[in-house]
Amino acid sequence: MKKIETIWHRILWFVLEKRIFKFTQKEITEYFRYSSSTVNLAVKQLALIGAIDIKGKFFIVRDAKKILYYWATHRNLQKNIIYQTFINLPIQEIEGLITPEAIIGGYTAGKYILGESPSDYSKIYFYVDEKNIEKVKNRFPKSNQNPNLFILDTYSKQFEYGNITSLPQTFVDIWNMNDWYANDFLQELERKIDNVLP
Repeated sequence: MKKIETIWHRILWFVLEKRIFKFTQKEITEYFRYSSSTVNLAVKQLALIGAIDIKGKFFIVRDAKKILYYWATHRNLQKNIIYQTFINLPIQEIEGLITPEAIIGGYTAGKYILGESPSDYSKIYFYVDEKNIEKVKNRFPKSNQNPNLFILDTYSKQFEYGNITSLPQTFVDIWNMNDWYANDFLQELERKIDNVLP
């Protein structure tokens, strides 16, 4: 995930999880230890689409869903995949084999966030730090069949949001999946987001 996306993720996480709408670029810069120019670019792009209002040394989120859609259209999930394979087991059994070092993502995360799955699904996504990829490969050996399990690389700080991808990241990731059942998940996740926003 690009640095600029991790900034949008953090802003959305605070809005949707903590109901915090006011931020300073300094706080974000210090948290990620990014350059001030990187943070400024991320914030400026949100201001240009009218998603935030910049007021001196701070900014206020005006339209969180604009940020969500903007991030979704910039996300390139395929570039984040570091390993994929086919596992000939029922989905629930594969989910039970996910390593504890992983962050559960995709449809499985959607199911947990929503409390139930809005649709059957046949693909599993989770995030792992690349240094643990060999452990994952040993548990889920390589297969030449059409993959149903996808491993994505984490970024520093991602584990601070928990071992399941956050509501905004789950929405954005599923937005970038082309399975027929993705739309069922997106509709329910968007309904949950709408219930959170004022």
